[in-house]
Amino acid sequence: MRSVIDGFGSPFFQRAAIEAVLVGSLCGAVGVHVLLRRLPFFVVAMSHATFPGVVIASVLGFSIVAGGIGFGLLVVLGIVALGSVRALDDSSAIGVVLAGSFAIGVLVLSSRASASRDLSAFLVGQILTVTPADIATTVAVGVVLLAVLVALHKELIHGAFDPAGLGALGYSTRALDLIVLVAITVALVTSVPAVGTLLSVALLTVPALAARQWVERVVPMMVVAAAIGAGSGLLGLCLSAAFDVAAGGAIALTASAVFLLSVTARSSWSQLARRGRPNPVPAAT
Repeated sequence: MRSVIDGFGSPFFQRAAIEAVLVGSLCGAVGVHVLLRRLPFFVVAMSHATFPGVVIASVLGFSIVAGGIGFGLLVVLGIVALGSVRALDDSSAIGVVLAGSFAIGVLVLSSRASASRDLSAFLVGQILTVTPADIATTVAVGVVLLAVLVALHKELIHGAFDPAGLGALGYSTRALDLIVLVAITVALVTSVPAVGTLLSVALLTVPALAARQWVERVVPMMVVAAAIGAGSGLLGLCLSAAFDVAAGGAIALTASAVFLLSVTARSSWSQLARRGRPNPVPAAT
């Protein structure tokens, strides 16, 4: 506990705490759309597929977030293009793009002398090294993404539950699908400095799953998921300082623990509700 208290006096830890809260809340809110559209596999694939962009940007001395987003957008366009081919379904298209793009990142990274250290940082993050520029980027990206999700809220929700009906109303379901995929990709890459490309999957899926245990309406679910993501980020960072373990792993495990507690609590509540419900009186014959 003493190490956690001392940590909050360090500017490195303070920046890490701010980034953990921002990234957790952003990924939690966006993760609801991952859940509604059943896109966890897409998130896993993009966590690998954006890896080359992060690596190339680092090699060239550019922002890894900008590099990851730029490469991620190309990957999304490739997935949409391949998915439009009738011979390939969406899952197959994602798999094809994933295999090639991750291999590119590994080849580029292997040419560097510090490949092992860089690989660890890119895959699981180094949140204590985030800079004020990283925080500013997260804030800017978060504002833009949330503005898009709010502006297109009705259309995105309608498309998630009834894409055929939305198309019949004259909307382009392909364009809305592309917007969702881009939003997920941007949120994922933005979280890379904090938790890396692999562990960002947890923040984009687990808080939303936990929130679903408590609420059913989409907007409250996004708010609860954002709160769970932010809380998991901050608590996981504190646990990493207290036990001297990797922050990215601690944040992901904290989110998973919240999900398990939510599932257990909902199950227990449902059982208590059933026990307290009076038995129906049989009708007289």
